[in-house]
Parts: sequence; C-alpha cells; structure tokens
Amino acid sequence: MEIFGKMSGSLNRLTTEQRYLESEGIDRLPTEGILAVMNAADAQIAGAVAREIPRIASAVDAIVAAIQAGGRLFYLGAGTSGRLGVLDASECPPTFQVPPDMVTGIIAGGPAALTKATEATEDDPAAGARDLVSAGFGKKDVLVGIAASGRTPYVLGAVAKAKEIGAVTCGISCNPDSPLSRAVDFPIEPVAGPEVIAGSTRMRAGTATKMVLNMVSTAAMIRLGYVYGNLMVNVQPTNGKLEDRARRIIQEAAGVSYERAAELLDQAGRSVRTAIVMEKKKIDRAEAERMLAAAGGRISEALK
Repeated sequence: MEIFGKMSGSLNRLTTEQRYLESEGIDRLPTEGILAVMNAADAQIAGAVAREIPRIASAVDAIVAAIQAGGRLFYLGAGTSGRLGVLDASECPPTFQVPPDMVTGIIAGGPAALTKATEATEDDPAAGARDLVSAGFGKKDVLVGIAASGRTPYVLGAVAKAKEIGAVTCGISCNPDSPLSRAVDFPIEPVAGPEVIAGSTRMRAGTATKMVLNMVSTAAMIRLGYVYGNLMVNVQPTNGKLEDRARRIIQEAAGVSYERAAELLDQAGRSVRTAIVMEKKKIDRAEAERMLAAAGGRISEALK
C-alpha cells in the first residue's frame, strides 16, 4: 500500500500531535490546578464524539447486520488503541452473555503487549494482515481498525487484508481525513484536539476512542436484543450477586415482587428473558421460549 511510504515526517501535521495551549505551564501548577486543566480539556471530548454519531450509527447498523448473518466483530489496533479494543471485546461476554468469539480484540504484539509495550510491531502492515487471518477473520465478519493517528501501518495492513477478503471495514481515528478513514467503509473521527501533555495519545484521544467503543458495542447489543427497556436482560445468575441482579431485573421489568421474581426465574429455567415474557404474557415456559425464538430473542418483539 503506497500510503505506508508517505507517512514518515508527517506527524507534526496531526491534530493529536499539536500542543494544547491551555496546558502550557501545567508543570508549574499545584495539583488541583493540574487536574482542573485536564478536566476542562476532557469536557470537550463528548462534543467531538457527538459530532460523529451519524457515522457511528452507520457502523453499528453494519455490525448488527453482519452478526445477524452469522458474522463476528473484530477490533484491531496497536498500543493504547489496541488495548482499548481488547478491553471492550473482553467485556462483552460477561456484560451481555454473548458467545466469547462474537467480539474479538487483536493487539499488535499479541497478549503480551497488553502489559508491556511493543511499539515496533505497529510499523509492520504485514503483521496486521497475518494477525487478522490467524484470528480466523472471514468475509462475513466486520473489522474495526483503531488508530488515534489514523495512520498506523499495522492497522492499515489489516484493513487492506479485510477488504481483500471482502469484509466490511470500520475505522476509529482522532485526526480528520486520516489514511485509515479513507481506507475503510465506515470511518469514525472523534477529533478531540491536542493532548494536554504532548507526546502521547493515551489521554484525550484514548478517552474519545473508549467512548466510541462503548457506543459501538452497547448499541449493537441493544439492537441484537440483549437489552429490554434499559435493563440488561441476559444476566446469567451464576453467583450470589448475579442471582440478586437477575431477580431485581425481573422484578422491575415484570412489575412483580422480589419473591415472585425468584419463583419466575426458577420456573423459566434460570432465564431472565423467559421469566419476563412468562409473566407479562401469562404463559408457560415453553410458550415463552417459542415466542422469544420467533422474535430473535428480543423481548419487545416477543411481547407485541
């Protein structure tokens, strides 16, 4: 890819590499002053993300369609970007009780890079392509490449391979009109501005990236039926805390007592979704399971 040879020496033009004027002299401020400057800078991040909502929505719709067709979601990045992708992926199974391979995070340098920096690997586009293929990425899947600069060779190499395979590609970067944005089907650019401390993109760019990832995975799971109202209804009551949470969710969603919620949970085979439909429709477990299956697991659809 020709773009790889054109990026050296261009860092100084990136928004994420500029100096943040409001933090000049931050090293001479008292602790509260330092924190106030950081907080004021962070307050601008939500606006940057809000401006990207139409693009985020398009990416989410593409991801949902792919998963419904049997595909999976892959995050891929290097350094902080890679760690954030792996974090979001690793939180989906315990949060939404989805299969462990539905969302996968790939970081340059492999799992060891989660705790020990291996920056050299991010300069290798072939490594990004190899890692993606080694993870089992296929045509039905969706790749979300993550790079604060928008020009990381490791990520661009993976995107090129995903497009070669014929899969859907998304990109998250924190600079406008980045090479990553130009390479993917669905670009997302939360441009939060220069970092409070120049020389790293783990702060404002990292926060903006984490916010976008929260929105992508959570909105996708809502669309896929793992949420009813604003309640997480795929809780698996595997310990005391989750047992209590499952009962309280049934109590709230079905409008019953805590004791009745416990009975419903047992009668529903320990399925929160089945218990809610049983109570709301006044039907038995088998009929509730049938209705949920016909509705693709979505409680709202099953109750119509």
